Amino acid sequence: MTSISDAKVAFLATDGFEDSELTEPWRAVTDAGGTATMVSPESGEITGKNGHAQPVDLAAGAASADDFDALVLPGGVVNADHLRMDRASIDLARAFFEQHKPVGVICHGAWILIEADVVDGRTLTSYPSLATDLRNAGATWVDEEVVVDAGLVSSRTPDDLPAFCAKVVEEIGEGTHREQHA
Repeated sequence: MTSISDAKVAFLATDGFEDSELTEPWRAVTDAGGTATMVSPESGEITGKNGHAQPVDLAAGAASADDFDALVLPGGVVNADHLRMDRASIDLARAFFEQHKPVGVICHGAWILIEADVVDGRTLTSYPSLATDLRNAGATWVDEEVVVDAGLVSSRTPDDLPAFCAKVVEEIGEGTHREQHA
């Protein structure tokens, strides 16, 4: 397993996230030695669609990509739909790309990246219903378990979590990726 003992990883989500798409990558990051921080548009606590409650460490409006080494965007239809309407969350996600930092996104989380205008020319996967949205935003969409494109790690569903988590930790361990861009 890759060690990411000095890495600080932001997880960006809000109510309605897919529980396992937050908890499993969180565990993978912390098990590899990284520090996970929950970022959300609102302070307090957020709840997944299956009931997992997660304390919020930092509001999106107060968060800066400067303070983190990577970003993970869990899916969940309600979560992703709300985040793509939150300017602070969109700006934060975009900043990770501008700083060439690794980003992991799964399921419907790609909606946030479309809104942040960072998928044009990139290859990624997502929940299949986002394929047209991603293509319309200029991405090449593929139906694969996990796709890595210059520091951008993407997966489709909770079934893909083992491969997704392993690749997220690997990309964090590699550090910045010059080809990762907004």
